[in-house]
Amino acid sequence: MAQELIQLPLALVLGATGGIGGAMAHKLATRGYRVRAMHRNAREMALRHPQFEWVPGDAMRREDVVKAAQGASLIIHAVNPPGYRNWGELVLPMIDNTIAAAGAVGARIVMPGTVYNFGPDAFPLIDEDSPQNPQTAKGRIRVALEQRLEAAAGRGTPVLIVRAGDFFGPGAGNNWFAQGLIKPGKPVAFVTNPGKRGVGHQWAYLPDVAETMMQLIERADELPPLARFHMDGFFDADGTEMAAAIRRVTGKPDLKVKRFPWMVVRLASPFVPLFRELAEMRYLWRQPIRMRNARLVATLGCEPQTPIDEAVRATLSSLGCLDKSASISSVAQVAPNLVRGRPA
Repeated sequence: MAQELIQLPLALVLGATGGIGGAMAHKLATRGYRVRAMHRNAREMALRHPQFEWVPGDAMRREDVVKAAQGASLIIHAVNPPGYRNWGELVLPMIDNTIAAAGAVGARIVMPGTVYNFGPDAFPLIDEDSPQNPQTAKGRIRVALEQRLEAAAGRGTPVLIVRAGDFFGPGAGNNWFAQGLIKPGKPVAFVTNPGKRGVGHQWAYLPDVAETMMQLIERADELPPLARFHMDGFFDADGTEMAAAIRRVTGKPDLKVKRFPWMVVRLASPFVPLFRELAEMRYLWRQPIRMRNARLVATLGCEPQTPIDEAVRATLSSLGCLDKSASISSVAQVAPNLVRGRPA
């Protein structure tokens, strides 16, 4: 058995305790990969998730990342500063360390991307090769990050980037759904909507993102050295459909929908770093912006897509917002549909 495990391809997951990193670690493990995860407190993580190989290290320390990457054919770069904070100081050094590690061991880099790279000249419909002229500090950092990956691909390190909308899903707490729309740990009493009626917003269900990445990894031989893809995910066409799904899943058709307190966020932003970061991204809720998935569909045939009510049910269950019977029903209903696709 030990010999069989050694022969499995090895993937290093950076950010395995986060939403997309965790989803990718589990997906890789079910698709024939040995998964190694790096964490500053590896011993504690090994007790929580013994199915993975945990090694101590810090993504900000190049020697730690290079050491953790030994023997890996994939590096999943899913590590991000918590709570949107300190992007300027952390994001680029971390990707530089991942690039160095991938180059040293001959691994492919796989990274989730965002819409932050793009500015108004690319809106409202964005393709993978649309101009990247963001007007925010966070967007400019994302552009610099992808430019470094492009340079790495030019030097022989293959790169896969999958851009998607706002994440939500089981096990993910650091996102708009869990921190903005509802309150975790208690039954849903109301929904807070950061957007406004009539303005579309793009969401991405984590298991679908992981399945999409996995299917692309399994077609790696068909991909260019720098492969970029957009997911459509769940597009809330008028800014009310996510709240409507929460109402259906909770069985509360009259559930109140409140406006997000943007004024409070703006007034407090000089004093609260998190609010300052949130205020900078408000533009994503004020105008319809949609990444088109034609390239992805041309490659895979369809995009993996879980029906929205099942995705919301699983998410609310994992956040402790549904009763036990609803949670059990959620798992049973979602599991068979994780790779269901919808043509473009």
